[in-house]
Amino acid sequence: MNVLNVNEEKTRTAAATVVMHPVLHSFAYGLDYLREQIADVSDGGMVAQPNGIMNHPNWVVGHLTYTCQLLGGIIGVSEWLPHDSAERYGTGSAPQADAKLYETKDELLKILADAQARISEAVERLDEAELNAPFPDESYLEVFPTIRHALTQVLVGHTANHVGQVSFWRRAMGLPPMRRSFE
Repeated sequence: MNVLNVNEEKTRTAAATVVMHPVLHSFAYGLDYLREQIADVSDGGMVAQPNGIMNHPNWVVGHLTYTCQLLGGIIGVSEWLPHDSAERYGTGSAPQADAKLYETKDELLKILADAQARISEAVERLDEAELNAPFPDESYLEVFPTIRHALTQVLVGHTANHVGQVSFWRRAMGLPPMRRSFE
């Protein structure tokens, strides 16, 4: 590859990173707000299910972490989570109120930070062609026509949905409101 081609490749990758920067920013903002919402919650409280609210914070954090691994697999990141993660945190899993079935809050937050770093670094390395490639699972093509669509929807929309669930959970738990809103 000559110098011109190398520079063109760097320019394409830099342009893709700039385009995905708002997505990664929103993803980080959502996860930071999630962390703030659970800062005052004990390990035992992390699995409470008040008023029938199923998705407790422990499950939400684990689910978002597991989702990063799923997305990572689509863009070339090797699996890193324990094999039982799908059973505990995947779509259709049933959150349990038994804290012994889960990691501690501190462990979960470390795993989430690792997942965030892995997926963010992988997204930053994608170029325009990779972002515009068709989503590999044809059953999702209507929702995710491209890798870019999947990354945007899952990292922003899906994350915000679950962060919002924790907001409702906090209210049901009678915890004080957050000092700022999730805007």
